[in-house]
Amino acid sequence: MSQKSLAEISTPARHFAIQLSATRRGARLARLLAERQLDEWGEAYDAAAQVVAELASNAVLHGRVQGRDFRLALRLRADRTLRIELTDARGDRIPRLPEPAADDAETGRGLRIVSAYALRWGVVEAAAHGKTVWAELALSNRDVPGPAV
Repeated sequence: MSQKSLAEISTPARHFAIQLSATRRGARLARLLAERQLDEWGEAYDAAAQVVAELASNAVLHGRVQGRDFRLALRLRADRTLRIELTDARGDRIPRLPEPAADDAETGRGLRIVSAYALRWGVVEAAAHGKTVWAELALSNRDVPGPAV
C-alpha cells in the first residue's frame, strides 16, 4: 500500500450540509455559509463561493416547489477536491449548458461560470422527484500572507 493511499484512507473527508429555504435569501445564505465553512476548514473559498452562489440561485429560480427547501452539501476529500451539491425539488428540470449569452443578456451565464471553475459538474436524480446538481473543484493553496522578509 502506498503512502498516498494510506493517507487517503486515514484522513477522513470533511462534510457540511444544511437545508435552506428556496428563496433568494436562502440562496444568499448558502453562499455565506459555504464561505464560512471553507474558511473554518482553512481553505480558500472564492471560487467555491461563486459556484455555490450560481447553483443556489438556479435551485431557487428553476428548482423551486412551493413549500419545499433546497439542500447544500460540501464534501472536502483528502486530495483537496471539493464537491459541492445543491439538491432541489424539481427533478423534471434538468440544467443544460446554454448557448453563449448575448453581451447584454441579464441571465444565462450561471452554468458557464460553474463550468469555468469546476473540474467537472453534473446532475443526478434525488429523492422525492428532485435532483442534485454537483460540481467538483480542485482547491489551491490558500493565499495567506507570510511574515515580512
